[in-house]
Amino acid sequence: MPYIKQEDRAQVFGATGCFPSNAGELNYVFTAILKSYIDRKGLCYQNINDVIGALEGAKAEFYRRVVAPYEDTKIKSNGDAY
Repeated sequence: MPYIKQEDRAQVFGATGCFPSNAGELNYVFTAILKSYIDRKGLCYQNINDVIGALEGAKAEFYRRVVAPYEDTKIKSNGDAY
């Protein structure tokens, strides 16, 4: 969940970048970015759909570029399950 302590939020968004250190902080970063987008663009179906589409696209690209190659190395080192 994106509910991290108020005093920890400033550390996540540092002066020189964004530095989440755990899954909760990473979730907070995503939530803050999405909230900012909706706050600026307005709450309507199109903008909600744009956010969900961007998240799904980022998820798919992360899987394609990071997860699948990692899994391929594990198949080679541990053997295939199929």
